[in-house]
Amino acid sequence: MFKNRSRTFLLLGFGVILIIVAGIFAFGDFSKDRGVKEENNLDLFPARSQERIVEVENKDTAFEEAEKVNPIECADYYCFEKYYQTLVAEDTIVAAFVDLKVRYDENALVRSLCHPLVHVIGREATKKYPNVAEAYVKGDHFCWSGYYHGVMEGILRDTAPEELPAVISGICESIPGKATYSFDYYNCVHGLGHGVMYITQSELFEALELCDNLAGQWEKESCYGGVFMENIITDFENHFTKYLRPGEPLYPCTAVKEQYKRPCYLMQTSYVLKINGYNFADAFAQCSTVEEQHKSICYQSIGRDASGSTVSDVQRTKAYCMLGKDSDQQTNCVIGAVKDFISYFHSDAQAKQLCNTFTEDTRNICIFVADSYYKSF
Repeated sequence: MFKNRSRTFLLLGFGVILIIVAGIFAFGDFSKDRGVKEENNLDLFPARSQERIVEVENKDTAFEEAEKVNPIECADYYCFEKYYQTLVAEDTIVAAFVDLKVRYDENALVRSLCHPLVHVIGREATKKYPNVAEAYVKGDHFCWSGYYHGVMEGILRDTAPEELPAVISGICESIPGKATYSFDYYNCVHGLGHGVMYITQSELFEALELCDNLAGQWEKESCYGGVFMENIITDFENHFTKYLRPGEPLYPCTAVKEQYKRPCYLMQTSYVLKINGYNFADAFAQCSTVEEQHKSICYQSIGRDASGSTVSDVQRTKAYCMLGKDSDQQTNCVIGAVKDFISYFHSDAQAKQLCNTFTEDTRNICIFVADSYYKSF
């Protein structure tokens, strides 16, 4: 499933390997003396959002009547979208994932579109299973758990605006693992962020306020993360979003209320790197300008992108993190990277290979993070 993972992406008209979704769960802050501490059990799950680069003119295409197509002849997103809509409708969700995993190993285009395609499978699944818990049971974490994000988009798509606050507040109650902040429960509340952005037509500030209807700070922050991730995904789909500014790469993080800043900075370096041509040294420099209490999370976001842009290659990821100017920048980058390795592989083996390339202090922090994070799976 993980062999032949080269991916082709578009960046300002050029083919480059980029970063994406659905990647990091349970980010924490780390103290200077010990090396690491977890803050309020805060679990966020940004992803390699650039993988969802699709030139789509109308986001509603995923809900149109599916047409039968020959996947061998597919050369774009629309064709594969219709193919997987039909496969889910006429066969099963399991069959759709089996088919996708085979094509993932054989087809570079499918690899580059994998996350948006599992969104499609998730949205289509809700036509068969309109209950979120039932739809989740049928799912698969393949390609950064995008299926679960698609389920939430599908569940919410027919909800009247005035009903949203009440629906949002209880929609994840039936997901197992709420008390332990399980991975599935996280995907539900994070997926809500994608869903509310979808139905508000990417009105970021309105979507964030809808997330505030959730009970619990962890739930709210996970939902915020989905909102900010969807904002960046929208840009990489070549849709216009008024909540990203090329001349101000850290916006909207610089403009949102304090309660939204942390999950924003945890995603924003994906956009920073797109704008600066994947200059990681410059990304570190830009993160060094943010509010003191948010610098570490911004550096961790760079680590996620270092892993994503190299397709979780150990030596290249390490090289990007070592572009940090000091140990604080480098260590937090490693923390972000090791979590993304685990999120991608659903294993800690490759993450520990990364950890073992560092000197003792960094290696110990890296292994501690890997062990703690992997338990959430």
